[in-house]
Amino acid sequence: MRVLIMGGTRFVGVYLTKILVERGHEVVLFNRGNKPAPVAGVKQIHGDRTSADRLKEKLSAENFDAVFDNNGRELSDTQPLAEIFQGRVQHFVYMSSAGVYLRSDLMPHIEGDAIDPKSRHKGKYETEADLQQQGLPWTAIRPTYIYGPQNYNDLEAWFFDRIVRDRPIPIPGNGLHFTQFGHVKDLARAMAAVLGNQQAVGQIYNVSGDRYVTFDGLARACAVAAGKSVDSLSIVHYDPKKFDFGKRKAFPLRLQHFFASVNKAKTELNWQPEFDLISGLKDSFQNDYLAAGRDKTAIDFSVDDEIMQSLNA
Repeated sequence: MRVLIMGGTRFVGVYLTKILVERGHEVVLFNRGNKPAPVAGVKQIHGDRTSADRLKEKLSAENFDAVFDNNGRELSDTQPLAEIFQGRVQHFVYMSSAGVYLRSDLMPHIEGDAIDPKSRHKGKYETEADLQQQGLPWTAIRPTYIYGPQNYNDLEAWFFDRIVRDRPIPIPGNGLHFTQFGHVKDLARAMAAVLGNQQAVGQIYNVSGDRYVTFDGLARACAVAAGKSVDSLSIVHYDPKKFDFGKRKAFPLRLQHFFASVNKAKTELNWQPEFDLISGLKDSFQNDYLAAGRDKTAIDFSVDDEIMQSLNA
């Protein structure tokens, strides 16, 4: 297939590009051209997707079998792209988010659960609904927390920063909230599995790791991945309501149970996560965190210090 990837030079797009090329697809990337293609010889079309006119100018004459929209956040981001390829592609795959789900007492989240109208990911759901309304052969992917090498969000690195420096790990609440991490390579493999699968058209798939972990358990897993003794780990719990951090981020995860069933993706996409949590975290620690020298980088721990001073007062 000839496949267009919106983005393709950061995190998920890098892995997806490599997998699709390995499987014999012709991949074309559309981005601003700030970074080189992750695979030599892959064609790039440079442009700014925020301009609908420029997007149409760059892409209207191009023909693709499938489109992966990895970086559309709002409906206005994706609508022009969908209009260009209406009736012209076999598959339009949209990167949504499990963050669209409304907080619930019934867990894990499954596809079809209620949507949170106040979610910061509301634009993702609006885009899903619009793709369905337009009648495009669409599929939406809803990951939970994505981790792995080249992650530009401080998730696992937040824990590693404290573990390698033998600092306490301040965790809000009692540390028993369950969350879910999915390795970026597993996410890309699931996305690639959508192509050519007619059963996937018009469907939504949660994609992540197939196990859930508590906040405290995640800290311990990160310690194991970093080669540290779990017994030496200092986990400190605090009440976040007693602090006003302003716009500063004290903890990288939402303070709630947040995990989703991936059974539908496993069944209909013939997909299985390759990484368990420990092996995935080891991959991230060895091939990204240490490789980038972040263990020797100066980190701002001022929020941690504020928490610890308050607890020790």
